[in-house]
Amino acid sequence: MRHSLWILLSAMLCLGQSSTQQLPAADAVRIREFYHLAAALQDKIWPHWSDTPAPLLLVTDGGEFLTHRSAPPKDFTKVGDDLYARPRQFPTNLLATFPAFGPPSVIVIGEPANTTSKTSTPWLITVMHEHFHQLQNSQPGYFEDVNKLGLSRGDNSGMWMLNYPFPYADTSQQFTHLRNLLLAALAESDPQKFTKAAQEYLSGRKAFFGKLSADDHKYLGFQLWYEGIARYTEVRCAEAAAEYHPTAEYVALPDYESFADYAAKKRQDTLDELREADMGKLKRIIVYPWGAAEGFLLDRLKPGWRSEYFAQPFSLDHFFQP
Repeated sequence: MRHSLWILLSAMLCLGQSSTQQLPAADAVRIREFYHLAAALQDKIWPHWSDTPAPLLLVTDGGEFLTHRSAPPKDFTKVGDDLYARPRQFPTNLLATFPAFGPPSVIVIGEPANTTSKTSTPWLITVMHEHFHQLQNSQPGYFEDVNKLGLSRGDNSGMWMLNYPFPYADTSQQFTHLRNLLLAALAESDPQKFTKAAQEYLSGRKAFFGKLSADDHKYLGFQLWYEGIARYTEVRCAEAAAEYHPTAEYVALPDYESFADYAAKKRQDTLDELREADMGKLKRIIVYPWGAAEGFLLDRLKPGWRSEYFAQPFSLDHFFQP
């Protein structure tokens, strides 16, 4: 989920401002391309990802359009084959995944121009990020087990996931040192030097987390596991899509960018974001590039790590034992 939670979003619902309209043609192309792209990529990155339902709700200025949902809510009207619409209720700039209508979780997303993606290809890769959240959310007992972390401190709204009082400013200096160790390991191409640099990061990570309170440790670990690995998945999807052959209708979109061109810069952009990050200023957002970079490191340290990812949820600690 991008900077939002399903409980929070439920509280943000507003009255529809306009009557439902037909799905714009360009949006129909993008949505079809997402399902083509997911079918081509998902199982290459995460085992059995294709087993996860992928309902999507597109939020436009004129209405909301729901697809791949077996039982649409009663306030939706069928407007096409596997397509349902209602007047707009969610913000048009939304990027989130949550059980808006009960399970399974739904990707709720605005059109590219209204989101941080801006254009079609980044938007599609962002939808893959959100689709990975559907895989996470679909694990047995996921939501109950998140509650059992005991981090809400009496907040039943779900806002704790965004507003948990983690000591970002107090740990900023230590994080900078740890971040530099991680980037140094990832930049090392010599196998022996890489092993040494990776071990230095593992030791530094253990020391960093060892100074946190038990709740702070759990919170940061959960965010790295959830959002960090979702960003990692986003990068891996972009890179896998470099070999993907898009449909002719997608290539014909006016804002088309080739997946190969986008993939060539996605990983480096994430590492640059981490390199320039100030933990005290970014706060929770730091987990996106940091967690992604830890995924890149695990690809080299423990190539089979993804097969164990869901076996010990809500933390990556067990992968990083010195």
